[in-house]
Amino acid sequence: MVGQTGAAWFFLCFAAFAGGAGDGDYQALVTLNEEFLEFRQPVMVDGLPDYSREVTAAREHGLHSFFDRLEAIDPSGWTIPEKVDYLLVRAQLNELDFKHRVLRPWARDPGVYVGAVQRVAFQELPVSGEELSGFESRLVAVPAFLDQAKGNLSEGAGELCKTALRDLQQPDGVGHGHPYREVPPAGTIGWYRDLMQRLEQHHPDLAPEAEAALEAITGFRDWLQHSGMDAPAGIGRENYDWYLENVLYMPFTMEDIVTIGDRELHRSWAFLELERNKNRDVPILEPAASAEDYQRRIREADEQVRRFIREERILTIPDYVGEFGHNVPWIERPGGRRNFWEEIQFRDPRPDHVHAVIPGHRFDMLVKEHDTRPIRGPYYDSGRIEGWAMYLEEMFLQAGLLDDLPRTRELFYIFQIARAARNRAEVGLHSNQFTIQDAVRYMVCLLYTSDAADDN
Repeated sequence: MVGQTGAAWFFLCFAAFAGGAGDGDYQALVTLNEEFLEFRQPVMVDGLPDYSREVTAAREHGLHSFFDRLEAIDPSGWTIPEKVDYLLVRAQLNELDFKHRVLRPWARDPGVYVGAVQRVAFQELPVSGEELSGFESRLVAVPAFLDQAKGNLSEGAGELCKTALRDLQQPDGVGHGHPYREVPPAGTIGWYRDLMQRLEQHHPDLAPEAEAALEAITGFRDWLQHSGMDAPAGIGRENYDWYLENVLYMPFTMEDIVTIGDRELHRSWAFLELERNKNRDVPILEPAASAEDYQRRIREADEQVRRFIREERILTIPDYVGEFGHNVPWIERPGGRRNFWEEIQFRDPRPDHVHAVIPGHRFDMLVKEHDTRPIRGPYYDSGRIEGWAMYLEEMFLQAGLLDDLPRTRELFYIFQIARAARNRAEVGLHSNQFTIQDAVRYMVCLLYTSDAADDN
């Protein structure tokens, strides 16, 4: 059966020892992988993804043919790196199979459609030529795209509907890929109002199309509010375990994930309290007073991290690595409120700089772009990517980066507490034991009733 691939160790044994009559040409695997990477991209119509039933059914049929081709390849005589590549290709096929069998976002998650139309409003203006034509096509296509969404969402999950409604009408300001605004627009609807203001200045002839798109989006919001979506959002234990085993190749179960996360939670709490007691006479870190102050702190953090990497010979920074910017923008919210990430980063940017800038995500992705290996280069492994970034937080803390910054050490431990708390919250959501509100309440309770955010 498609996707029923068994345990990761089985494939390692198969690749190492099993013989067969199939094609043993490694290049056949490379060709299959290249074609699959093209195949798995969403079908686009007027710049927006086509999730129609006909397209979805055709993709499912096409996926079967890729599994058949992979089964016909015999890696038994290959080198170990080539056998690993075979497993990576299988994992990618398994992931798309999982998406069609279990996740089915086009039928279950209204947020898929909200995110797609929101990105249209991120268009920088003015534009001209082909870029202008493409933007106009996407803008005009929004109403039909949302009409398709209403027909597709036959299995709508209640909790995913809630998140889609939030994204439609509530500001965030920390979304990856969002253009910077001093005052974050109120969700997708706010971004289209932002777009209309910019169109008045640069492309007033497109104002009717933008108005029609905004009307369709507000209509979609109203439809969601009365849609009665109530299907479970979580994928359940069996599917969760299958994904860990057959896509991420992790030797864990859902219960293991909870145990590991709780262990990290209590360890981080203990170290935070020890650190806070040790630093009780050290002045607390105050948040940056201005955007300029924050930018200065970011520059100082970047310079120190890069210098520490070089002096301690942590890793090699290639010559092509330049500046990366930062991950948390400066935002002044009403009443001086700050979200969790801002509460940390405005005091000291180092925690997220190590995790998400250098040598974390941005550095990691840039190095990946320079990986010319045909299968390893384009391979995306969320477990490795996030594992590397979280490892860096602890590694730099223990390696001495923060020896002269005791209060910043506390921020690193608070980061660890937040990630460990999120671990159980995620499992609770996927086991359908938590609603989103339950998960938020659980995380807030752990972070704040433990006094983890006090002082710093």
